[in-house]
Amino acid sequence: MTNHRTATLTLQSALPSGIEWHTAETALIVVDMQNGFLKPEGYFDQVGYDLSHATGTIARVQQSVEAAREAGLFVVYIQSGFDADHLVVGGATAPVWHKSEAQILMRERPELHRRLITDGTWDYEIVDELQPGPSEMVVKKSRYSAFAGTCLDQILRARRIRNLVLTGVAANACVESTLREAYHREYFCLLLEDATHHAGPSYLLDATLWNVRTFFGWTATVAQFIQSAQSRQIA
Repeated sequence: MTNHRTATLTLQSALPSGIEWHTAETALIVVDMQNGFLKPEGYFDQVGYDLSHATGTIARVQQSVEAAREAGLFVVYIQSGFDADHLVVGGATAPVWHKSEAQILMRERPELHRRLITDGTWDYEIVDELQPGPSEMVVKKSRYSAFAGTCLDQILRARRIRNLVLTGVAANACVESTLREAYHREYFCLLLEDATHHAGPSYLLDATLWNVRTFFGWTATVAQFIQSAQSRQIA
């Protein structure tokens, strides 16, 4: 049996430089892979975002999760949205009330009242293809960063995690916000560039990848991550 406690993940092809991390100190973070962001008739579809990428994005995140499980990485799912009564929103005194497209759309279209990314609705649920395993965590958030107002940092530090592999949507909003805050909390971050997708024009993904490689961490492809997970070295 593989001793995950002493195994290492080596990605020499990561950008801008190779990395080598202990699997025991590494977690896979799956950001906002929910019906509302990826399925027809969900929140993003209602707003008008292109979902043609969704099947491929889901499949590549699936592959990343399977590789992480095989390598013994801790897996955390982030679930974005609001409680059933929208108490976490805070009303018009909170920036999220003004800037969340879900909040704006629900005010504009009364038939969507408390139906978009709201706890207890289909929109809020993690897609069927990515159901968490029994030893995997789900962290609920109501802001872009998965660290804002959540116990994510405590969960990771309790397990002595110091390296994060990030996947999910949207690359330029919740994924990048989470990665940036992780950097400021002294985590090393790797973004799987083809297991994420942006909201808006394609140049936004390019900007996120440039930001990550230049300022906040590293990037790699799912294939490179899988290869590293399968060929992990035992110290």
